[in-house]
Amino acid sequence: MKKIKIGLLARIVLAIALGVLVGSFAPEAVVRIMATFNGLFGNFLGFVVPLIIIAFIAPGIAQLGKGSGKLLGLATFFAYGSTIIAGFMAFFIATNVLPKFISSSSGESFENPEEFLATSFFKVDMPPAVGIMSALLLAFIFGIGMAATKSDILKKGFDEFNVIIEKVIANVIIPLLPIHIFGIFMNMTFGGQVAKILSVFAIVFVLILILHLVMLVLQYSAAGALNNKNPLKLMKIMSPAYFTALGTQSSAATIPVTLAQARKTGASAKVTDFTIPLFATIHLSGSTITIVTCAIGVMLLNGQAIELKDMVPFIFMLGITMIAAPGVPGGAVMAAIGLLSTMLDFNETMVALMIALYLAQDSFGTATNVTGDGALALIVNRFTRDKATHPNEIKS
Repeated sequence: MKKIKIGLLARIVLAIALGVLVGSFAPEAVVRIMATFNGLFGNFLGFVVPLIIIAFIAPGIAQLGKGSGKLLGLATFFAYGSTIIAGFMAFFIATNVLPKFISSSSGESFENPEEFLATSFFKVDMPPAVGIMSALLLAFIFGIGMAATKSDILKKGFDEFNVIIEKVIANVIIPLLPIHIFGIFMNMTFGGQVAKILSVFAIVFVLILILHLVMLVLQYSAAGALNNKNPLKLMKIMSPAYFTALGTQSSAATIPVTLAQARKTGASAKVTDFTIPLFATIHLSGSTITIVTCAIGVMLLNGQAIELKDMVPFIFMLGITMIAAPGVPGGAVMAAIGLLSTMLDFNETMVALMIALYLAQDSFGTATNVTGDGALALIVNRFTRDKATHPNEIKS
């Protein structure tokens, strides 16, 4: 018989549903068993996060150093700028919208879910080899160093390290995440907090989808204005890339479709062939919107103050850290865990909620990322000397 493969999103939704169901009647001993697993998994995740940062940021920066001058500079500038704009847009809108809905959804303030959880039977410390900031500094030093010295041997070593860590994510962390989320929601239900948390999920999910659409309209309005093209027609041309990414949940896996559609928008072959694969790695505006909005939702849920002075450096660092997002479902939030823990003081429970919120809409964030790549390619094309258009160029 042919095996039925259940996608990650379906597994996450199933884990949440089963967690709520089992948590409503499970005895405390069973809940504590899952709490023990969650503690072990959370500690392992904390150990792996610095390795993720080094393994993906260092070779990513080294690869950027191998581009073609002006084209690379423009592509990197617009990709980072788009990601930062997405982050600040999400921050300002979410901080104005979410507090109204969350505070009014139950008529009372949310209490910290951490205080209601059952405790684990035992703990095993798994201190990371290096701290988060040390990992970031090492990644930048090695990445810039490899780009400057053109060290192929060291680059090959980091590429192989990258493959190892990506396999850890794909074969260990991602498969165990549904179990981890199941345990968290079972514990939340046991503590009587799950109804409030699920209401936050629904509100945040809807807001994220709206912000994704707003960001795409902004990107294609800018691209259309600079290239004298109709933004709605441009978005229609790029729509196959959007729907392909919904299914693949991977920017890298969608590159062939994104590239084919980007060529039809009128950007030159030279620009699209260079920028589209690059943007698949460094441009994650949709994922940034999701992470910032989810983070604000989780912080509100836990009664944590949200201050601009904390969020500004977080968003700027998040834009850089997104380069570390590996080409697996949920890679962006994995790369961001370190920043959430060190810059926004997320604890283990908050991280688990963040992962669940993020993975519930991961495919929509990825779809926004790759669709926006087409707009950025057109913008880069406008600022390069090579303005020869593709035969399939559309008119405004």
